[in-house]
Amino acid sequence: MEMLTVPDVAELLAVPVTEVRSRVKDGTFLSVRRDDGVLVLPAEQFDGTELVKHFSGVLTLLRDAGYNDDEALRWLTTADDTLPGTPLQALHENRATEIKRRAQALAF
Repeated sequence: MEMLTVPDVAELLAVPVTEVRSRVKDGTFLSVRRDDGVLVLPAEQFDGTELVKHFSGVLTLLRDAGYNDDEALRWLTTADDTLPGTPLQALHENRATEIKRRAQALAF
């Protein structure tokens, strides 16, 4: 999985690094720390220069279910034969309703 640094995301979105950091802090973007401590963001959460539609909502549902960002990343990128593919791939394919339903069910 391709991971982007904060400066990489800023360049991709044509925004200042401070805006990327702010969006990480407010929970809009999913980020994790590599073993060397560098903050990285999965490239797959972006569709070109935009955040994948419904990504923030699904991320909020996962956090409400008690998932930390590492666990949310694992859930979003783990293949599921019943989808098929990963939840993140399904979001790219405009199948957000099913992904939201599954993320909501995790809280129960």
